[in-house]
Amino acid sequence: MGGGFAGVEAAWAAAQRGVRVRLIEMRPETMTPAHKTGLLCELVCSNSFKSSLPDSPSGELKAEMEMLGSLVIPVARHFAVPAGEALAVDRELFAEEITRRIEAHPLIEVERREAVEVPADRPLVIATGPLTSDRLGEAIGRLTGRQHLYFYDAVSPTVEASSLDHSVVFPQSRYDKSGGDYLNCPLNEEQYEAFVDALLAAEQVPLHDFEQPHYFEGCLPIEEIARRGRRSLAFGNFKPVGLTNPGSSERLYAVVQLRPENLDKTLYSLVGCQTRMKWGEQRRVFRMIPGLEQAEFVRYGVIHRNTYLDSPRLLFPTLQYRRDDGLYFAGQLVGVEGYIESAAAGIVAGINASRTLFGHGPVTPPRETMIGALLDYVATCPAKDFAPMNANWGLLPDPEPPIRDKQQRRLAKLAVAREAMRRFVREDLREGCDG
Repeated sequence: MGGGFAGVEAAWAAAQRGVRVRLIEMRPETMTPAHKTGLLCELVCSNSFKSSLPDSPSGELKAEMEMLGSLVIPVARHFAVPAGEALAVDRELFAEEITRRIEAHPLIEVERREAVEVPADRPLVIATGPLTSDRLGEAIGRLTGRQHLYFYDAVSPTVEASSLDHSVVFPQSRYDKSGGDYLNCPLNEEQYEAFVDALLAAEQVPLHDFEQPHYFEGCLPIEEIARRGRRSLAFGNFKPVGLTNPGSSERLYAVVQLRPENLDKTLYSLVGCQTRMKWGEQRRVFRMIPGLEQAEFVRYGVIHRNTYLDSPRLLFPTLQYRRDDGLYFAGQLVGVEGYIESAAAGIVAGINASRTLFGHGPVTPPRETMIGALLDYVATCPAKDFAPMNANWGLLPDPEPPIRDKQQRRLAKLAVAREAMRRFVREDLREGCDG
């Protein structure tokens, strides 16, 4: 279900393994507020698939997808347009070719209609994307529990733990209630006032026509909170109560807390810092916070419409629904961010759905790979407020023994990821394939 990047890759992966597939796509019969055509894999917000450099996270992700038999990546390379180091495509030609290949595949039948219920067919892959129709969204909510389905995305920035100044930040939870899980960035009055000034002056991302700022109090952009009064953040998101800075006798005026985003604690999110600032502005403004002066951002804050599941409570890393092993979810619906990340999830869901028909168990790429790390995140993220994630360095396990040099550390991560994916394809995917 769904003819976007995840649905197309899932259908292709299954069909290439000898499985007959019915792909249901509601467009053009029922359009979304953002799409303009009925073409499969229509790009909406960008024509860029991020960096193509092999030593970048997105470059590694693309390489792994091609090793798994991706349809999207080879077609994207064929219709690439000049974009420096990024892989960008001619939108129309790309979508036309994807549509042609899917419709021409002898084992794929494309059905153009809006699905308003979750079908009883199994195996089933639901990959209907961030603009899932209201009626199908309600049906998914009835299946999973409405409290586990989000319709508006309020995400704080995420930084690499290795880029923090640990001589400034200090570990402590408020009133020591949960040990030292949180890291804290202390601000004095002068630093806080300068931060608020920069926050209020920063340029914001304009909303799309279909995105209305219906904020609720729990996810107000921090700039909206600051507009209510200069000390609003100090009394709210940044309140310093229950904390003591062991490195200074100076009274805490405000504190920005960082919460771990993965079990390895290589990624931390800025608690309560959801924002609509432009990405460059976020980098500039948040680096004014003590301890974040050299912070490497792996995800910037966003507030926009986005339908996605509370995947850590609902899905296994195989993308199977925990209560129904014949039901899979894929794409942005599971909490990955970006076209290519969505497509990667679709490949894994399609492979696993086809494996069930041949009597083989589902598989997941190793945790050391970019795809495996991404799926491990969406299924096991310990953060209180799960939020969508894209491919980034912090997802990959740090090498052992530790490597201090950042570039060498990243190259070591890539070497491990590539070998792990080669081994996975060579050994774990040999069974369960009839094509």
